Amino acid sequence: MSKLGKVTVLNALACVMIVFTTAIVFLLLAKNNLFTDFIKDAENKSFDYRQKVLAGRKDTFLAKNNISVVTVDDVSFEYLWDKYGEWPIQRDVYADLIDYIERSNPKSVVFDLLFIKSLRSSPAGDKKLIDTVNKYDNIYMAMNFDNIPADARKPAVLPDRLSVNVDNQSDSNIVSNMTFSNCRTILDGLLDGKAHIGIANVNRSTDGIIRTISPFAFYQGKYYPYLSLLAGGNFINGKLSKNYTINNKSELITGTKQIPLTKDGEAILNWYGGSGRVFDMVPIYKLLLDIENGQNNYSFKNKAVYIGTTATSLHDTKSVPVSRLYPGVEIHATFLNNMIDNNFIRKTSLAADIVICSLLSLITILIVSASASAIFATLSTIMILVGYIFVTYYLMYISNLWAPLVMPAIIMIITFALSYIVKYIIKSRDFEYQYKLATVDGLTDLYNHRYFQESLKQQMDTAKRYGTNVSLIIADIDFFKKFNDTYGHQAGDAVLRQVAQVLKKNVRMSDIVCRYGGEEMSIILPNTNNKEARTNAERICKAVAEKMFKLSAAAESHVTISLGVATFPNDGETPKELIEEADKGLYRAKENGRNQVGAAK
Repeated sequence: MSKLGKVTVLNALACVMIVFTTAIVFLLLAKNNLFTDFIKDAENKSFDYRQKVLAGRKDTFLAKNNISVVTVDDVSFEYLWDKYGEWPIQRDVYADLIDYIERSNPKSVVFDLLFIKSLRSSPAGDKKLIDTVNKYDNIYMAMNFDNIPADARKPAVLPDRLSVNVDNQSDSNIVSNMTFSNCRTILDGLLDGKAHIGIANVNRSTDGIIRTISPFAFYQGKYYPYLSLLAGGNFINGKLSKNYTINNKSELITGTKQIPLTKDGEAILNWYGGSGRVFDMVPIYKLLLDIENGQNNYSFKNKAVYIGTTATSLHDTKSVPVSRLYPGVEIHATFLNNMIDNNFIRKTSLAADIVICSLLSLITILIVSASASAIFATLSTIMILVGYIFVTYYLMYISNLWAPLVMPAIIMIITFALSYIVKYIIKSRDFEYQYKLATVDGLTDLYNHRYFQESLKQQMDTAKRYGTNVSLIIADIDFFKKFNDTYGHQAGDAVLRQVAQVLKKNVRMSDIVCRYGGEEMSIILPNTNNKEARTNAERICKAVAEKMFKLSAAAESHVTISLGVATFPNDGETPKELIEEADKGLYRAKENGRNQVGAAK
């Protein structure tokens, strides 16, 4: 295989190794709860940031046109306290409020207030509220489930009319976070009357922020719908449904709308802005003044009217992606607004996440592999990551699609680091390979003639500087031509290789063994005087002579070498002079019968 082919295969294997290593790293990290919690929390924070940025760009016209929030804000709370002297206020006030709102034919009136127990101070007010609610078909009331022990509160048996049927054809666990053992019931006259009653429970993420709503709760073996799911079904379809279907795509079907659900059966809300900026907000005290004065300054025709509290002193504020203080009533209204707009957030599937991460990882590998400059590769990778961030932003803006951000970013960082490690290893191996090609003889695996010349000069310069000796041994294989002529050139090559190995095994680590040319080899011995060099040469000569050399599969033979020794500075002060003196010694050894060490002098 050509060198180019080897490099191509090596690079391909490196890419596979990087991807494989990245996958292994993530599989190991995925088993660590701290890491998975960190990824989840960080991804949620990235969602919050995108929602905050997008909130200012979303059109709230439909929200204001379709939804009004009659709010007990801070001003209204002070007004009610001064007028009635207590909180909660008598419930006949809400009865009058319902009659006032109903004059303008709203589509629905939704209470985010819990009328739990009868007020002892005003039983007549409770009766008036019940009678008023039962006059209309479009009143929605809230109740809450909880897990208070049965010995503290006996779990209530709810009327069958409140539960719904859910045909779950997906693998979503639709009540994983919404299964309860107890219930805070509301007034019996409301439970058994005409009011449509839904749950007002909301889920918080581990960081305390509400991003999702569960459309159903599970209590005593039955499903109960979320308050705004009920109100939304009536608003959009003009009727309530007793039966709900979740298809195999994890979409809750309600009329012509599909609400995408997570694997935990939750709908991800799309937030339009901070508190008071999205919906038509009407302070309750203004409506009460209208009622008191016999006026009719507000119209709620064809609107969904939510009634709830926004006053901070009443402690019904939560944290959401776009605000740290967001009233519960506006969270419920946001769900309805998402239903009307068909604007719930949909998360990418696990398969899509894997494809995204793999593509970004591959792009990172290609950038690092193709870049000669580390700065260019780093900047290019950062630009790709920034570009991907913008893509996730526009996917959420245009398609309401939540694409992962944190996991791909971490994978790109890990891939970038691994790519550079592998690239460094490949470059180091390539450098070693190139260096070996330039300095090592391919047949004998000894240093070549060029390296010999450079090393000899360097060693002599060092010896001259420090006043030490350098010795040189030049060896020649005796009767080498006979091996070629008798056994063939392959046998000659085998002899060269085996003699080279004997030389390497019989020198010090600091000695430099080279192929001088043809069948000649040389050894540079730093810090070695002439006597020591001759002793070494004689030991090497003996080692070669005693060894049986394999010439072919069927032939073996003894081999001998002749050696010449010269030492700096006694035998020469330049590389040329030292080589000439060693050659003279070699020539003398040949003349004296071979298989021995000769000296020029």
